[in-house]
Amino acid sequence: MSALVIKNLHKSFAGVEAVKGVNFTIHEGEIFGLLGPNGAGKSTIINMISGVVRLGSGSVSAFGYDNQRDYRHTRRMLGVVHQEVVIDNFFTVDQALRLHAGYYGVKDDPAWRQLLIDRLGLTPHLDKVMLKLSGGLKRRFMIAKALIHRPQLLILDEPTAGVDVELRHGLWDFVREINRQGTTILLTTHYLEEAEKMCDRIAIMHHGELIALEETQKLIRSLSNRQLSLWLEQPLTELPAGLERYSAKLQENGTVLLLYLPSGEGAGNILSQLVMSGLKIRDIETDQSGLEEVFIHLTGMKEGVDSHQSRQ
Repeated sequence: MSALVIKNLHKSFAGVEAVKGVNFTIHEGEIFGLLGPNGAGKSTIINMISGVVRLGSGSVSAFGYDNQRDYRHTRRMLGVVHQEVVIDNFFTVDQALRLHAGYYGVKDDPAWRQLLIDRLGLTPHLDKVMLKLSGGLKRRFMIAKALIHRPQLLILDEPTAGVDVELRHGLWDFVREINRQGTTILLTTHYLEEAEKMCDRIAIMHHGELIALEETQKLIRSLSNRQLSLWLEQPLTELPAGLERYSAKLQENGTVLLLYLPSGEGAGNILSQLVMSGLKIRDIETDQSGLEEVFIHLTGMKEGVDSHQSRQ
């Protein structure tokens, strides 16, 4: 069974189309990444899935249930950590977690609640109201609240924004753990290295449209270039002929030749060509570009805020 099916989803605000006919399916048990620049439509889609925003047109179904007709059932299956910090200042952390499962018609499970408290480092803060929590602790609380009713699909919209490195690593370990136990994950993040490591498949949005959807490593292999570094026995003073399509250049006083292999092309042909021309190669290194380069290529972005965030 599919965990989530999005069909021909549209949404406009004040006549401006924010989501333009998006279609994708998330398989039960996978970690699925929904990526895109700011304003691409990711959070709008998540808000439509969770029922915060009305659908313009199209349909959303979770585990076979339509989120409009069967909204009570589908919302019980979903746990959502929204990008915006949403808190209730009337309750302490402990009180809020004890009450929250009841909003979904689910009985409080003390053992599960305590596990979330322990794994998310909330024990010293149980008696604090939300106003007394730091930004990172508010994020931890929101994640615990989203998981308290044991959802089958956990939606994480920028869950580690503004969170320290230690917590990010601990959070991803926990996400992997609950995923192995059967929880499906939908993730959006600007930390592209995290998405590359975490996600089984990735969809990339731009200007409200889906522009790529593929298994993570297949997407990277199909759209990225490989850098080929050749250490030479003798330095060169000029580039060998016939290397224009490989964007060749010399470094290290002519002792290193850099080539960029087009996507899908192996190194065998060019290496044979270079050896036949008399070039003596001492060592070879290849470097596959990652998701960040693919993302920038697809969205037409230059090095800027989003790509910088992915390296923080």
